[in-house]
Amino acid sequence: MRIPISIMVNGKNYNLQVKPNELLLNVLRENFSLSGAKYGCGIGECGACTVLLNGRAVLSCLTLAVSANGQEITTIEGLSDGNKLHPLQESFIEEGAIQCGFCTPGMILSAKALIDEKPEPLNSEIKEAIRGNVCRCTGYISIITAIKAGAKK
Repeated sequence: MRIPISIMVNGKNYNLQVKPNELLLNVLRENFSLSGAKYGCGIGECGACTVLLNGRAVLSCLTLAVSANGQEITTIEGLSDGNKLHPLQESFIEEGAIQCGFCTPGMILSAKALIDEKPEPLNSEIKEAIRGNVCRCTGYISIITAIKAGAKK
C-alpha cells in the first residue's frame, strides 16, 4: 500500500507515493538523490540525518515521510544558491569546522534553524542547538566559532 503525499523539497513541489512506514531520510536519499542527510545511528542519537521541516531542525531518520505531507523540507543541498554557498557553509570552511564532513550537513542545518530564530545566538544557545549532533573529529570549538561567524554574515 502506498500513500500519496505532496512535499516541497528545496523549493520545488513534488507529488509522490510512499509506504506508510517509509522514513523521510530514505525518501530524500532514494527518490531525490539528496545524499547530504546521512544515515548515522538510525535512532535519533547522532544528528547526521538532520533536515529542516518548515524551518525547524528534525531528525529525518525518525520522521515518517507521510508526516511531511504538505510541508516544506530543506536539505543541505537546498541552502546554497547555485554555486554561491550559504554564509554558514562558507563559515564552516573558513573556520576549519569540517573534518570528515559526516556531521557537517546536520550541524549546519541545526545552526540555521537557530539563527533564523535568534540571529545573534550566545555560545550556550549554540551548544544547546547542536547538542543532538555528534562530531567525532573537531571537538566542537571550531563548529561553535563557525556558527557565530555565519550568524554575523
